[in-house]
Amino acid sequence: MNADNSEIAVLGLGYVGCVTAACLASLGYRVFGIDRDPHKVESVMSGCAPFYEPGLEELVRQGVAAGSLSASSSADGLMSADIALVCVGTPSEKNGNLGLAQLRRAVEEIGSHAARRSKPLIVAIRSTVFPGTCEEVVLPVFQDHPGVRVVSNPEFLREGSAVQDFVEPALVVVGGFDENAVRRVAGLYASLGVAPRLMSLRAAEMIKYASNAFHAVKISFANEIGALSERLGIDSQEVMSTLCQDVRLNISPAYLKPGFAFGGSCLPKDLRALVYRTGHLDLKLPLVESAMTSNEQHLKRAIEAVLDLPAQRIGVIGLAFKENTDDLRESPVVTLLEHLIGKGRDVRVFDPHIRLDAIYGSNRNFILETIPHIGRLLCSLDLVLSWADHLVLAQKQSPEIMQQIRGSGIPMMPVVQCSLQSTRAVHAGSEVRR
Repeated sequence: MNADNSEIAVLGLGYVGCVTAACLASLGYRVFGIDRDPHKVESVMSGCAPFYEPGLEELVRQGVAAGSLSASSSADGLMSADIALVCVGTPSEKNGNLGLAQLRRAVEEIGSHAARRSKPLIVAIRSTVFPGTCEEVVLPVFQDHPGVRVVSNPEFLREGSAVQDFVEPALVVVGGFDENAVRRVAGLYASLGVAPRLMSLRAAEMIKYASNAFHAVKISFANEIGALSERLGIDSQEVMSTLCQDVRLNISPAYLKPGFAFGGSCLPKDLRALVYRTGHLDLKLPLVESAMTSNEQHLKRAIEAVLDLPAQRIGVIGLAFKENTDDLRESPVVTLLEHLIGKGRDVRVFDPHIRLDAIYGSNRNFILETIPHIGRLLCSLDLVLSWADHLVLAQKQSPEIMQQIRGSGIPMMPVVQCSLQSTRAVHAGSEVRR
């Protein structure tokens, strides 16, 4: 239970905002979400999560039932809020720079209410923004509102485990010019048992980019070592698991396993923005700049390996960019499907969390623009297993699903483990079904 009576407004009810709102409500705060999308608002008010995320729907249902969580398309709730958490999207523009249209709109909406408020307000930016954005974009909006303080409070939530990451944080970061405002926002997470890092405004903005860039580099590094090891006939898992035992130099075991290409709405977007911005500073970051190229090459190797399969009918297990999410944006599996279809392969796809009728917004637009006929490719697991000559495992699956796959006897290529050689799901003597 929270130690104060702060009322919190959360602007944006996407993957970050809805998780943030529901989790804060579960800690005892009075939280109201604000979003222009009526579907998200209606979902929350009916006690449902607007997208799939393990554990989220239960928190939303409990929060709404307890009266600690509500949502609206109107921003009138800003009038009584003590803290406004901005969790809107900052998608990539065509040139790789961050798109700040949603951030500007949210901040201007807060500003339009600030003049009519009678008490102070802290505006905390949780959206991923390039260092300097708070000073250049956010603070100018409130220059005539002395009661408003601005801080950066970046999120470190992974889709698929976002609720757990919130309630069991490894890192809480708040930065800003006003010490009282920084400590007030850090206090929101006091009951979670982690000492917050209080820092400068730009450092707080930068830490998210540093973290995401490091995660992306770790994935590419492990994949390159994995590809080289396999070429040499060495067990790449043995090499990397041994490397991960050295954790004294701030190297986390997380992501340090050879796997499929990275994707999703964070790593590719933030790398592009980082490369774009550092280029304008005449600063070269060779390792960071090469991460996307390395990822593309790793994806290319996987695509070539799948195309080399002696099979016409290929079943792909997993469509989202990672397990335990329905986010399809920049999923490497989508690129894989494009190449398979373009080369004339028959493809069927199974993903336990993908329902086209439940996907909307940028997520739905991305998949329909990339593969308009995706609806004809998505099938039940039973149908895929009764139809395919060969399976491509693009995501980790539950033990129950893996048991069913192994029991089918269909040869399987687990590209999720960067194993670019086909393996049998059952005994080596099993024949490929035609």
